[in-house]
Amino acid sequence: MTCPARRIPRPHTLRARLTLGLVVLLAISCAAVGVAAVLGVRAFLTSRLDEQLTEAGNRFAVSLEHGEEPARDDHDGDEHGDTRRQATGTFGARLVDGTVTNAAVVRTTGTLDVRLTDADREGLAAVPPDGRGHSVDLSALDGYRLLASRGIDGDVLVTGLPLEPVEATVHRLELVAGIVFGAALTVTGVVGALWVRWSLRPLSRVAETAARVSELPLASGEVALPPRVPESDPRSEVGRLAGAFDHMLGHVEDALTKRHASEERLRSFAADASHELRTPVASVRGHAELALLHPGPVPPEVTRALERITAESTRMSAMVDDLLLLARLDAGRPLEAVPVDLTRLVLDAVTDARATGPGHHWELDLPEAPVTVTGDAHRLPQVLANLLTNARVHTPAGTKVTVTLATDAKEAVLTVHDDGPGIPEDVRPGVFERFTRADRRTKTESGGAGLGLSIVAAVLEAHGGTVAMESEPGSTAFTVRLPLPPAAAGTA
Repeated sequence: MTCPARRIPRPHTLRARLTLGLVVLLAISCAAVGVAAVLGVRAFLTSRLDEQLTEAGNRFAVSLEHGEEPARDDHDGDEHGDTRRQATGTFGARLVDGTVTNAAVVRTTGTLDVRLTDADREGLAAVPPDGRGHSVDLSALDGYRLLASRGIDGDVLVTGLPLEPVEATVHRLELVAGIVFGAALTVTGVVGALWVRWSLRPLSRVAETAARVSELPLASGEVALPPRVPESDPRSEVGRLAGAFDHMLGHVEDALTKRHASEERLRSFAADASHELRTPVASVRGHAELALLHPGPVPPEVTRALERITAESTRMSAMVDDLLLLARLDAGRPLEAVPVDLTRLVLDAVTDARATGPGHHWELDLPEAPVTVTGDAHRLPQVLANLLTNARVHTPAGTKVTVTLATDAKEAVLTVHDDGPGIPEDVRPGVFERFTRADRRTKTESGGAGLGLSIVAAVLEAHGGTVAMESEPGSTAFTVRLPLPPAAAGTA
């Protein structure tokens, strides 16, 4: 079983990314400078070591060639035995036909024979006598810089100096470079983070302003937008962004102001028109009913016309009342806030629905304890009546309609479910909008004006509640949620 590879965490904020990018680039630059410096110093010291080998020559190796002991006094020796100018640690070896015959190293007390391994002998035999330095690791002496040359007897003489001073200097340079570059990265990371944060302050103010705008109830129309982003340098990208954002807020504010003014005019017109229509519609209805009560003979055509006038004026009165109610709710007029027995309202509404729609099967599911909410005792019954009327009008006879009332921790939940044909899919998104009907070809005598569900949504919103709809062929459910009073919520 293989473990999944762990993903490297990546910074999410722009500030963190810029700071990380700055530190990474500096780290790469420091690494490149450090590697170049180490390689350069190593090459320089190695070349100096080669120069020392060239200057020292092969005196020590020549003394090994002739088997002479090096001079131990302060007088000049001959050319085959002079070792006084050889540095401590100088290595010498003689090879005849590729085989090491002699190998020794200069010490402070004299010379010391070196015991070489087979690998050391092979490494010495591989050094070409080209007069240039070559680095070889000798197991007995560690790293050495060797220079090979031809002897007077046709043999090969090898002289070498230890690489330990070079390696020590290089290691010390690596340590110093690591400390300096580490400190530079740390300081750059801190200073760079502060610099990036200071440079992105206008962008942070844009984000804060955008967050405040996103929390505003823009759908309400009249909204006071937050102050604009402070001006910054328009030559920078952040400054141009801040300026464009300020211009956008100005356009949004103008659009909201114009829309709010238009909606206010429309609400005012709807309220005034509804108010003005109530009197003439009531007058028409009253005259039609009075004409129907005339004791004299009336032709059947006239009676039918008067009945239609009465029915239409009645329907128009209900529509005017609905429009006037919506206009008042849009204007934000407060509703009554009194204890309302929701259980009694549901029971009465279902009883009325059974009387109005005897062809439907009505079922009621109520909790054992009564459910009381705070609201308007005149508008909440209208919510129940509209939902039940909607279930009765838009489903065929024989449909089962189930009304369920329950409570959860903080809300009263009312569900009206039917097993009818369902709401058409193209109508569902706007089912709670005004003048929306399931079938626009429905006759006005039975189809209504499409205000019932919009009144339900508006009344519930004024009560702090919600309504939701779920519909598919064979199942449609409207779920109403109303907040419970604190005491009732605790009991529930």
